[in-house]
Amino acid sequence: MTMALADLVRHLNDLPSLPAVVMELLSSIDQEDADIAVLAKKLSHDQALTAKTLRLANATLNGLQVKVTTVQQALTFLGFQTTRNLITAAAVTGCFPQGRCPGFDDKAFWRHSIATAVCCQVIARRVRYSQDIAFTAGLLHDIGRLVLVTADPDTYAAVMAYKRSHDSAVLEAERAVMGVDHVDAGVALGQRWHFSDTMTTAIAYHHDPDAPGAGMLATIVHVANAIVHALDVAREEDELVPAVSSAAWTALGLNEEACLHVFRETELQFEEITLILMG
Repeated sequence: MTMALADLVRHLNDLPSLPAVVMELLSSIDQEDADIAVLAKKLSHDQALTAKTLRLANATLNGLQVKVTTVQQALTFLGFQTTRNLITAAAVTGCFPQGRCPGFDDKAFWRHSIATAVCCQVIARRVRYSQDIAFTAGLLHDIGRLVLVTADPDTYAAVMAYKRSHDSAVLEAERAVMGVDHVDAGVALGQRWHFSDTMTTAIAYHHDPDAPGAGMLATIVHVANAIVHALDVAREEDELVPAVSSAAWTALGLNEEACLHVFRETELQFEEITLILMG
């Protein structure tokens, strides 16, 4: 059964909503300035989100002899951009229902997304791009898959069956079975959740970084996605490593030494963050 894009957009009405404070953060991700006190006050109304954010903050600060006990402290020690990352990660990873689609491994999905976020951050540091924006883009790059799973779990189970029987990429299986793919769904969700244009563009082009207007963020996500598939951190059966654009690879200047550094840093940082976000 194929799904028209219009049907997909209608299904978005059935999705859970992000907390208002997180929607606000995602829509303003390109803005450097913010009222820290207002943000801390808004977040304090969501105790579960606050608790997860503080656990992440303390993991991020584990090299320092300091214990963060309030969002205000996290903002002080980590800065606005990094704290915004942590809040977004804490909210998004707990937002979608799990276990509804046979053949779709929710835990593997989030392991891959979190590892891609970490890898994006490591690459961004090397190429002097905003690490915080890169982290969030990596975390959200495949969010459209969850939209499709939530909208029609039975049909997405057929997508996963098609992928296995044809040994194909997820994108190809989605198009063959559903008529839309997770890029379409991710862009539609980004518009509904008021993602910034920067974030929506990265989601739209992370499989096609050579397209006009794709931008550096899509390039970073594209390469990080492939690296994480190669590292097999999701522990998914029959995981395929997608082809990497040679232009994207060249643009990031990743020689052999740089690659080894990216691999090592991604694996080192990923496990602790995953335990907190998925715990």
